[in-house]
Amino acid sequence: MTEKINAKEEEEEAYDTPDDFHNLDELAAPLPLRNNVALQASLEHPSNGYTRPQGHRGASEQYDLPNDYERLDEVKGPSPVANSEVERPQGYLEDQRCPPYQNTRDAATINNEVVPEHAGSSSHSATAPQQEKSSASPRHNRPVSRFLTEIYTVSHLIFFSILGTLARLGLQALTTYPGAPVQTAVLWANVAGSLLLGFLAEDRQFFSSWNPSPTRPHEQCSNTPKQHVAFNKKTIPLYIGLSTGFCSSLTSFSSFIRDAFLALANALPVPVSHTAPSPIDLSSTIHRNGGYSFLALLAVIITTVSLSLSALMLGAHLALAVEPHFRPSLSPPLCRVLDRIITFLAWGCWLGAIMMTIWPPHHSWRGTALFAIVFAPLGCLVRFYISLHLNGKIKAFPMGTFVVNLLGTAMLGMFYDLQHSNLGNHGIGGGVLGCQALQGMQDGFCGAATTVSTWVAELRGLRRRHAWVYGGISVGVGIGILVGTMGGVLWGKGWEKRSC
Repeated sequence: MTEKINAKEEEEEAYDTPDDFHNLDELAAPLPLRNNVALQASLEHPSNGYTRPQGHRGASEQYDLPNDYERLDEVKGPSPVANSEVERPQGYLEDQRCPPYQNTRDAATINNEVVPEHAGSSSHSATAPQQEKSSASPRHNRPVSRFLTEIYTVSHLIFFSILGTLARLGLQALTTYPGAPVQTAVLWANVAGSLLLGFLAEDRQFFSSWNPSPTRPHEQCSNTPKQHVAFNKKTIPLYIGLSTGFCSSLTSFSSFIRDAFLALANALPVPVSHTAPSPIDLSSTIHRNGGYSFLALLAVIITTVSLSLSALMLGAHLALAVEPHFRPSLSPPLCRVLDRIITFLAWGCWLGAIMMTIWPPHHSWRGTALFAIVFAPLGCLVRFYISLHLNGKIKAFPMGTFVVNLLGTAMLGMFYDLQHSNLGNHGIGGGVLGCQALQGMQDGFCGAATTVSTWVAELRGLRRRHAWVYGGISVGVGIGILVGTMGGVLWGKGWEKRSC
């Protein structure tokens, strides 16, 4: 009886998700934290920590150590980094990569069941009554169709990419003030998006109705994509909208690399914190040697990467901290209602943004927000579909995220050059309207197409050597692209002051 109830609940909760959804690294990446307490070394259980290899003479054999030296946490604390797969029971991102699946469309696959290929007649006779019952079930109990699932997913991406872009622009405005200790304003947007993604990835309560099992088994690749993702909260459109749409649009890899290059070129805008007898020309800076510029480049890179990774872990810790005290749950029926509401809001908001851009209440709104939220859904959808098709190509190297991050970075560099160049009869940057459109392409399309939150989740999920290779190549090639595009114009003929 219990098995029938569970089968009915799974049937009601299922979406007919496309087979390539498992290629999204926001979905495939393992949990940010180690959840197997029995295998985790800690100060409370120092026996699980470092053990001295045999054959090596320790300090106790060289020095007469006092007994209370063991109370030093610097001595007894475990290694801060997992040194083996045993210490990381949630696995690695490479292990979540699965080969391409066969697209089966039988009733058993739709209901998250696996029928053996060489099953005998008894197996078919046993499943026949269940299939008849499924076909006779009420319409509202059936899984959401493939077509509606993709419509809901795209609508969530559109809606949350608009919200994520507005949140990023707002955070940049709030964190740009006189005397700001951090000179790259997009840093805090990257930190906020990474923190939220860590919380969503680790949370067990908000989508608990979608997880039949209270634990999260470490699933291996299976014969059908349904087996791999059916019991995972990460396959529903709302979660994809929040992680791939909002978090990834809130963060921006292209803006991060742009600020790193501007720091290298001694052209990073710095808020003025001192009064001056005359207006200050912000288009020029005091000359400095190349060593200081290299230090400025390292400062932007190290600050962004380290804080974003720390924010990802902090978000996961927050999810575990609130779990015993705050138990909200988004039921499948409520999620179905939200799907319809967000679908209406997404297309309505996007159409409204286009109309407001054509007939703006204030012309300055075009450059500050309107063009950005018009182009943001396009960038988000480009990243989504490129990730679906490319992220599974190389297990140890997320090719989809890598391509969109570098493509968006290259496009941002070209838009920045056009915005600061004299275009002849059209003026600098194509005049005010052209300048505003180019700014919207940078903040909207490039900002939403590139992501730091997914990037750091991949760095956290990959094996250490693969993570260093992937992260180093991403940053190095990104800086190289902007040196060729933005640097060629800046060090060739120079930039003009933009007209918007």
